[in-house]
Amino acid sequence: MQDLSGARMSPCKKNQFFAMESYTLTSLFICDPNLPSFLKLMKGQTKKENILMGNEAIAHGLVDNGCTVITSYPGTPASEILSAATKYTKENKLNVHLEWSINEKSAFEVALSNSYAGCRSAVAMKQVGLNVASDPLMSAAYTGVVGGFLIISADDPGPYSSQTEQDSRFMAMFARIPVFDPPSPREAYEMVKTGLELSEHYSIPVMLRPTTRICHARQNVTLREILKPEWKAEFLKDPSRWAATPRFRYKLHKELNRKLNAISQEKKYQPVLHNSTVKASKLCIISSGIAYSYVLDMLNDLKLLDRIALYKIPIPYPLFSGFLNSVTKNYEKILVVEETYPVIELQIPDRRTLYGRLNGYVPREGEITPDVIYPIILKFLDIPVKPPKMPKQGGHRPSLCPGCPHRASYFAIRKALPDALYPGDIGCYTLGINMGGVDTCLCMGASINQAAGFYHSFKTNCTEIPPIVASIGDSTFIHSGIPALMNSVYNSARFVLVILDNNTTAMTGNQPTAATGLLPDGSSGNCMNLEKMIEGCSIKFLKVVDPYDVQRFISVLKDAYAFTRAEEGGIAVIIARHPCIMNVKEQKRYAVTISQECTGCQSCIKDFECPALVLENECVTIDQKLCNGCGVCIHACPIEAIKIER
Repeated sequence: MQDLSGARMSPCKKNQFFAMESYTLTSLFICDPNLPSFLKLMKGQTKKENILMGNEAIAHGLVDNGCTVITSYPGTPASEILSAATKYTKENKLNVHLEWSINEKSAFEVALSNSYAGCRSAVAMKQVGLNVASDPLMSAAYTGVVGGFLIISADDPGPYSSQTEQDSRFMAMFARIPVFDPPSPREAYEMVKTGLELSEHYSIPVMLRPTTRICHARQNVTLREILKPEWKAEFLKDPSRWAATPRFRYKLHKELNRKLNAISQEKKYQPVLHNSTVKASKLCIISSGIAYSYVLDMLNDLKLLDRIALYKIPIPYPLFSGFLNSVTKNYEKILVVEETYPVIELQIPDRRTLYGRLNGYVPREGEITPDVIYPIILKFLDIPVKPPKMPKQGGHRPSLCPGCPHRASYFAIRKALPDALYPGDIGCYTLGINMGGVDTCLCMGASINQAAGFYHSFKTNCTEIPPIVASIGDSTFIHSGIPALMNSVYNSARFVLVILDNNTTAMTGNQPTAATGLLPDGSSGNCMNLEKMIEGCSIKFLKVVDPYDVQRFISVLKDAYAFTRAEEGGIAVIIARHPCIMNVKEQKRYAVTISQECTGCQSCIKDFECPALVLENECVTIDQKLCNGCGVCIHACPIEAIKIER
């Protein structure tokens, strides 16, 4: 491994380094988010220079530039931003309000109000979380802000951990606010400062849009001194702006358009020609974000940087107006490389010379990785393209952890009501699909509304209503399940709802939930009681069960279903409560073995799908390296060949 200040990192067999053949990012990067934070650089570094993960760099940028309120709802790839900001503020004993909000809409509105009061604020979420916050986003663009307000929406091209690979830059264009597209963690850190200053100068919300590769890559970043906020909270009442009626909104819209026009003429935000000494060229490549870093590296490797004009777009929307007017006049062929939608491409008026997503030259879906871009660039330059070497595919499909209580829950659900419909939701428990316990996965909170929708559909259009068992996690239930449950009760739906309560937000890194009462810094807030919330929704059947007690859980599920069919029945709710196995400090552990009675039928593997159950020599064995001794798998063997000892 060479000096990180400008050289490459070689590939690592364990995938600790992000590399694609020889095409890696200049001065980047270790791409494992689980590596220790704030790794020290080698000789010659300043005290303020650290290797930071992209999300850590963004967090430092927020704190270093005086944000006094930072809010978030956890969602990969954005989850580490608030956690890193919490760690940083505690280390420096700063007075900053940090909040894991119950959903992205709440997070947005809390941070926005701090900006209304004249102080710098930020809200962080993933791209589908921005959908939840879209209502205040659209309105905030009209009202504008006072203190700098930065919206961090982390995109997931691919996608790797999302329902969609939607492009938040399109949301910024839709809302009509400026958006920065960082090509590296270092520039993400710098763009936080620039974005907050732009926000204050034009009194407009500003978006920062990193992607997975930026969020979870690592790079050496030079940190500035922490800015000591000089502002004090003061809200100046102005109903015509902050509580504008529709007629005033028209004026605010007009003012918003004026701001955007002014921003589009700011020369300091214009696209940057990387190779200003390039020889006269008829070819041009326009790029932004991580795709720009890939293109830069490839052109450098091909020794073509002095022959092709390469533009970096810091603000994809609004594009610098002078650039729009000149780029198609100066070049005969223009290649636009961006993730994921054609935001830049759509703003260039003359598209006859453009090559990109709109004409299918660049794939219209999927992540833009080096192996995707490389043949596109060679084709654009009329260089013969050699078929790429494809890596061997292998590994196992994603599965719930050994000992996960959700596995026990879905096993019991399938045993108790095997012919039911199973609307599912967003969380690690979505992997219940492997066990046949999840039939749908739309968006957060949708399992409850879909359960109601299925009930009304079969009641209206069929003579027989099948059993319906919806599942949702505790954090997701608080996020958006409560209104759905209230709506279902109000409209007389009937189904079984299983709330999978593992006492954390497991999929995104075990952040606390409102039901735990823990705040980001580990201190205690006010604990929200799940049972009381559910009772407040007028639920008459409510049971709390440990899913490890499989037989009792099956019995309660059957009782719950009977209640949904009773004359005076309704919706039955079961809380399947057992802590996430990753958080359990003390738990009963059993020595699990499989006797010689095993016939190799593999029922346990197919029905229970625990990674510790493996087929070997036509019989099932226990992988003791994976088994955590929960002992629940004894219920998965039809001939009781799985034995346990305390």
